Amino acid sequence: MDNDSRILITGGAGFIGSCMAGFLNRKGFNQLILADNFFPENKEKNLQGKQFSHKINREDLFHWLPSSGENIRFVFHLGARTDTTEYDYAIHERLNLEYSKQLWNWCVQENVPLVYASSAATYGAGELGYSDDHRFIPQLRPLNEYAVSKNEFDKWVLQQTATPPFWAGLKFFNVYGPNEYHKSRMASMIWHAYRQIQQHGEVRLFRSYHPDYKDGQQLRDFIYVKDILQVGYWLMHHQQASGNIYNLGTGKARTFEDLVKATFSGAGHPQQIRYIDIDGELRHKYQYFTEADMKKLREAGYTDRFFTLEEGVEDYVKNYLSQERYY
Repeated sequence: MDNDSRILITGGAGFIGSCMAGFLNRKGFNQLILADNFFPENKEKNLQGKQFSHKINREDLFHWLPSSGENIRFVFHLGARTDTTEYDYAIHERLNLEYSKQLWNWCVQENVPLVYASSAATYGAGELGYSDDHRFIPQLRPLNEYAVSKNEFDKWVLQQTATPPFWAGLKFFNVYGPNEYHKSRMASMIWHAYRQIQQHGEVRLFRSYHPDYKDGQQLRDFIYVKDILQVGYWLMHHQQASGNIYNLGTGKARTFEDLVKATFSGAGHPQQIRYIDIDGELRHKYQYFTEADMKKLREAGYTDRFFTLEEGVEDYVKNYLSQERYY
């Protein structure tokens, strides 16, 4: 794909989408079309210094594409309603499921390759493990409405006989990194931990309510956003293994205590953790363990190593958070 190719990024002003725009700029791709809800206004800071040809409000995208969407060569569908505490499923259904179906159908009609964001939240409490084998997807039991909408799209995709010329879904595990400042409550634990260290000199973590996990020993697969960008770019250039939904984590679960220690280290502060209660509704929808089975992506040919938790957190804290820099 040459550098003059037009690439559509949904969620283009958001956390991962704006990082993808910056990454593609670094690779020489400047003909980017960014679709998003560009409010709140602080999301605009994610786009400062980036090169792109169009900004399209997400609600206008499907009116814009028929007249102006010619010569788009690739789509990164990274936009979604990601609020896991939004309990009105109709909102997630419209923005995450129906919108994604519409974009899929456009890619089919126009013969455009597509990479879209799914989520590890689809695995629920992990009763079936964390394998991205397609056979398990219809059996998954997500714990919140956001995750249900993501899993419903994965299920729908696997039923389609009409497909884009290349497509891949990526089940993002716990992503952290620059350009998530606007996400506030829904930002990564590293972002929250760094702010708490700066404001209070301590980090607050949820107590465990599971007999198998001590406080601070809850496990997640934390992945640095720069690894997400590398995998997306690799898929754009290696389109042989089409028709797969891939896990995208590091393949190594780490504790929240590990994460907080790395954040304290990056911030240059002594460690101080205080444990707090989980609010009622969230307590019943909490994932105590996630770990990506990365075999399928590796077998597809992706060989790059991932940032360790310590490497990623150090880079994020020292080169972005402490300087209020954007990617």
